[in-house]
Amino acid sequence: MDFEELIQEINQDWTDIYYNLHYKHDDNLSHHAVRLLQHIEKNQYVTIGGLAELLDVSHNTASEHVKRLIQKNFVQKKRDSKDERKVYVTLSAEGKAAVNQHTRLDPKKLEKVLQQLNEDEIKTVKTTFSMLSREVKSCF
Repeated sequence: MDFEELIQEINQDWTDIYYNLHYKHDDNLSHHAVRLLQHIEKNQYVTIGGLAELLDVSHNTASEHVKRLIQKNFVQKKRDSKDERKVYVTLSAEGKAAVNQHTRLDPKKLEKVLQQLNEDEIKTVKTTFSMLSREVKSCF
């Protein structure tokens, strides 16, 4: 199997899927802001230092990004109850909604596509995405 060609095909298919099925965005969030929100959503204990590492920026720059997200009501800072020196960044309800809008497929659009498939095809799609998700989590 030619992995280079397969990777190109998967990437093309993925971008077609996301391009056609993503939500329309009304807000004006930067790519960095969306990445930060997504990282916070996927990880339980997120610090400013961890966000700086994610973006490959200084602690101060990450802190400025977080301040903007706090001003937009997308995140809040919370002190660790056992060690008050530790401060974690968590999503607010608005932050959860924003990360959903920017990283997920629109359920109505996806349903319309799935209704075009037969039961076996739907099972194949579900199995394939579940398998890819499982393997990605085990690799990274």
